[in-house]
Amino acid sequence: MKQLWINLPVHDLTRSKQFFSAIGILIMENRHEIDQMVGLVVGNPQVQIMLFPDEQFKRFTQNDLADTNASTEVLFSISLETKQELDETIGKVKQAGGFVFGEPTERNGLYGAGFTDLDGHRWNLLVM
Repeated sequence: MKQLWINLPVHDLTRSKQFFSAIGILIMENRHEIDQMVGLVVGNPQVQIMLFPDEQFKRFTQNDLADTNASTEVLFSISLETKQELDETIGKVKQAGGFVFGEPTERNGLYGAGFTDLDGHRWNLLVM
């Protein structure tokens, strides 16, 4: 196997792209369908999180979208190098319009925080 693409629906592709760029995630645009998808790279470029407009995602999956206000569909965990980097990222999340559901704290030898993006997808930041 060569690559892993994790696909997520978003309400507004442009706003989501701006949000993730603002918090420091690398944006990889598809050369062929720039207005229909955006790729996010965290660390390894062999794993990308692909953002698709809601309606396109629904057509492809032939299924309803999860209501991220009522339940958690998935939790993405990202490791960071330092507590300072984590704190700065959480600050960027707040400035970019994300919601912090878990402020930075130390627990069981880990330093972490949690936030939701503009579409309610949950993200976990950790320093191990």
